Amino acid sequence: MTDTPPDHLAINPASPFHDAALLERGIGVRFKGSERTDVDEYCISEGWIRVALGKKVDRKGNSLTVKLNGEVEVWFLDAGKSADDASEGVAQADAAKTSE
Repeated sequence: MTDTPPDHLAINPASPFHDAALLERGIGVRFKGSERTDVDEYCISEGWIRVALGKKVDRKGNSLTVKLNGEVEVWFLDAGKSADDASEGVAQADAAKTSE
C-alpha cells in the first residue's frame, strides 16, 4: 500500500469517493493549520473539507454538512506505526538471536 492518501475521500458509504480499506488505516486531516477530527469528506486539490452541521439531519436522516474552503493537509495515522512495528520486530529478532 502507498503512504500517500487519495486526493478525495468521503466517509459516507453512498459516496463514489468512499474507500473502507483506507478509512480503516485512519486518516489525519489538518485544515488551515489546525487538526480536525470531524471531517466527513475532503478534497486536497480543490482545497475544501465538508463537516457536519451539529446534529441536524435532513428528511432522509443524512447529516447536514457545510463545505469549508482553505488549505488541506492529509496523512495516514498508521504510517508511523508500521515503521515502528517493523523496527520493533527486527529488534526482537536480534534479541532472540543473541540469547541463543
